[in-house]
Amino acid sequence: MKKYLKRLWGAIWASTELDEKAIAAIEIAKNRVEMMKLELEDVKKAAKNVVAQSKDVVDAAKGKKRRGRKPYYKNKKKTNNNSKK
Repeated sequence: MKKYLKRLWGAIWASTELDEKAIAAIEIAKNRVEMMKLELEDVKKAAKNVVAQSKDVVDAAKGKKRRGRKPYYKNKKKTNNNSKK
């Protein structure tokens, strides 16, 4: 009886595609985990930037001057192209 059940189980397992589907699902899960790791690295970099920016806000509240690049609108040069003929 025990041998019969083992052979039956082996035949059922061999006739199904469960093992192929399981292997495919594992591969998909591994790929998703890799992509999540990459995205988490991006989130980590962004979080560090947020921390640095929040320190600048605290410094501004204390009255310190702004560090770094000036905003784009202050660097705009005015031209006299509005002349009408």
